[in-house]
Amino acid sequence: MKPEYLSDIPLTGLYQSYMAKFIDKSILTVPNLLSFYRIFSFPVVLYFALAKNESAYFILLLINLVTDVLDGFIARKFNLQSEFGARLDSFADIGMYVLAFVGVACFKAKEIEPYMMSFYLFLLFFALPEIVSFVKFRSFPSLHLYSSKIGGFLMGGFFFTLFIIGFYPLFYYIMFAVGILSFMEEIICVLVLTELKSNAKGLYWVLKNKKGAYELTL
Repeated sequence: MKPEYLSDIPLTGLYQSYMAKFIDKSILTVPNLLSFYRIFSFPVVLYFALAKNESAYFILLLINLVTDVLDGFIARKFNLQSEFGARLDSFADIGMYVLAFVGVACFKAKEIEPYMMSFYLFLLFFALPEIVSFVKFRSFPSLHLYSSKIGGFLMGGFFFTLFIIGFYPLFYYIMFAVGILSFMEEIICVLVLTELKSNAKGLYWVLKNKKGAYELTL
């Protein structure tokens, strides 16, 4: 029978007992391995960006974008979602977005220069949910809001279009508006929650669950 997880591979002797302490079936799943790839590839992609190797940078970051789509799809399709996986995915996403912003600064500064003030504002709102969550919970959020997913797809599309075709102001403004709204929703969710939760869906569900919990206490 083919092992479903890496930890299902037969091990013998002391090596088996040693590895059993560190290998968990809930950790070594395909979605988590894809997230680990994005995390460990971060310094490599960053190196190519700073070295001004646009082709290598773009190809590697495009692979990261594809793995980001795949890990969520596989996790939902095969019921491999977990709290650890959600937090790992969010951590990997932060690194991927940072790499995208660095790439824009390194390779497309001239195209974005007329819109630099709004771009800086976008970066500020991107960072705010992470800052607010860390101050309140000493941890980064992994809410996976629907608005964040839509904003993420738009950011990925804008990034791809920028490097392949060029800068389109209308696309940029749509990405900017949706992104700011999704960041604001995430900030409000973090402020409303009494403890961090993964896969919160959106502010409507956060408030609904909060109201339900309050009614149960009455």
